[in-house]
Amino acid sequence: MMLIKKLAFLYLFSAMLFKFKKNIIFILQFSAYGLAAAFLFLLLTPDSLLKNVSLSSFLKSNNYSFNNAVESTAPAVVNVYATRLYQEKELSVFQNPSLQNLFGIPHGFKKIHQNSSIGSGVIMNKEGYILTNAHVVQDAQNIGVTLNSGIQLKAKLIGLDADTDLAVIRIKLKNPPKIPIGDSSKLKIGDIVLAIGNPYNFGQTVTQGIISATGKKRKRRGISFFDDFIQTDADINQGHSGGALVNIFGELIGINSAIVSRSGGSEGIGLATPINQALSIMNEIIKNGKVMRGWLGIEVEKITQTKGVLITATIRGDPADKAGIIPGDIVLSINGENTNSPEQIIAMITKLQPGTNIKIKILRGWEERELTALIVQRPAMRLPRY
Repeated sequence: MMLIKKLAFLYLFSAMLFKFKKNIIFILQFSAYGLAAAFLFLLLTPDSLLKNVSLSSFLKSNNYSFNNAVESTAPAVVNVYATRLYQEKELSVFQNPSLQNLFGIPHGFKKIHQNSSIGSGVIMNKEGYILTNAHVVQDAQNIGVTLNSGIQLKAKLIGLDADTDLAVIRIKLKNPPKIPIGDSSKLKIGDIVLAIGNPYNFGQTVTQGIISATGKKRKRRGISFFDDFIQTDADINQGHSGGALVNIFGELIGINSAIVSRSGGSEGIGLATPINQALSIMNEIIKNGKVMRGWLGIEVEKITQTKGVLITATIRGDPADKAGIIPGDIVLSINGENTNSPEQIIAMITKLQPGTNIKIKILRGWEERELTALIVQRPAMRLPRY
């Protein structure tokens, strides 16, 4: 009898174990199916949908506020103050020594005036390097910085690049606030952005808008080929120059640079230098004190009848003139690389280091020629005062 009970128990135990094993296999199979389905969903779902979901989740988790983005970036945005001294121009009539004696004006006396400008800047690293706009600090004798915390410091100009309107200044501060850096190559039209700066010396201010366009150039005489602006409708006013353009995740994506306006105030067209370009300029300024760009001394124009780029003018004494290039020549290639547009040829030349010899194939009339030119440093551009 005892044996029968033991056999029955073993039978029931085996049956339960077999059933448990089947359940485990069933669960594992469906878990595998679920993971496979999730993988296929992520693989086939458009990135835009996933980003919308993540943005929606982000906004809900932050109660539809961008406060976290501001708190992580605003401490690194500073107010920049620059002062310039200049001599008052004398009236030619008072340059006469007799009249100077008559009116009691000391000989050689020139009245000194002071001009001030305000802007913004962004602390980029623990070494205290700050990115700002070149037009804010150009020709300044003294540069001061006020941090978000109220700390006031003197700053030193490291260098500037007028072609991109960027400058690097430096402060001495232990453990300065740093800002998270984003990737401006991933920006899309419609992305929400925040502009942080010191408009009209009103103190640090945050405005919000979207990215309206990318790859924009300012339409003004003498414009360089280096503009590649982010356009935004976030309010940017005088004093915002050099401030931060950040995304909703608290990452720096641009340096506010200019506005397009008839009134002088914000009209919904603000321009910012993409952070990827700004970082490249900053690193070269820190390394060399300036940006090294090649220069040939030509003015060019696109042509449609044939390949190449038309030379419309050369600057006397510059490399192109010395190499024998004249207006009317068509540049076919530089160092064997075809030239198809003004933007392309300028980009090719500026990437070359000063002191480099290049081979230029031109078409003059019906004759092809190959000339040699020595690249020099691109002359510094003078910026207008904003």
